[in-house]
Amino acid sequence: MQFLAAFIMKGRMQAMMVASTLALLSLPFPPVSIVSSASVALVTLRRGSLEGLYVLICACLAAALLSMFLLGGYQFALMYGLVLWVPVWLISIILREGRQLAVAIEIAVMVGIAGVLVFYLYQPEPAQIWRGVLTVMIQPMLEARPDVSVEMINQSADIFAHIMTGIIAAGTVSGLLLGLFLARWWQAALYNPGGFRQEYLALKGHAPLALLTLAILTVALLASGLIAELCWNALVILFVLYTFIGTAVLHCSFAAMKGSRFMVPFLYATLLIIPHVMAAVALCGLTDTWLDLRNKLKPNGA
Repeated sequence: MQFLAAFIMKGRMQAMMVASTLALLSLPFPPVSIVSSASVALVTLRRGSLEGLYVLICACLAAALLSMFLLGGYQFALMYGLVLWVPVWLISIILREGRQLAVAIEIAVMVGIAGVLVFYLYQPEPAQIWRGVLTVMIQPMLEARPDVSVEMINQSADIFAHIMTGIIAAGTVSGLLLGLFLARWWQAALYNPGGFRQEYLALKGHAPLALLTLAILTVALLASGLIAELCWNALVILFVLYTFIGTAVLHCSFAAMKGSRFMVPFLYATLLIIPHVMAAVALCGLTDTWLDLRNKLKPNGA
């Protein structure tokens, strides 16, 4: 994908064209939104906030114009572009000015938590809304699989309804961070080969946020009602942070092994095939704040 990064950096028109076209393409193919947001982030990281803002605004207008011809309206495309690009533009500015990837990730996560709190202020009982949405979603599955236990499915839906706000926010933050990572990798590939790998593998959480995470977990376990629900939703978003950090820790450790060319791909394949492993990875990321697991997990002499 380095050729695409080089094309984006040729000029404003190219960056705007890639961002707007891929944004509309992401409507039927959501993962494409990561590449679209990375386009705006790359310009911002390399050329500054004003240049990134210029591309962002022009891409929004271009997406709205394309949407008028393809979809018959411009409002949705315009709002979609703003929601997709403004957060990654802001986080890119933080990374460009602060030069600390961990800080940028932590701020993105805290913004996600703030979004959950605002949503709860606007809607005091979001679980009821999500319960209705999940009921509609699982109905076709129940009709197709009459042998499935309806009671078990309903119990699972009730559980997910209470943390669905956090799940949506975590998914949004994950997409934002993946776009930022892709842009940072592009930037390194074009101007600083190997720079992103070094920066990513050095990811380490900060102690104050780790202590706050443990405090939130304690409250979630001991409290009940709305307070506990808010804490669990916040923990879902914090899970994203520590999963990224834990993955970097394990990548660094596996890369020091003799069979690194097989072990590192095995790590990522495992995360994709067995998502439950992410809980252990997140725990690894959290404890690394104090234990410096990169050095402890390295083989002797590495």
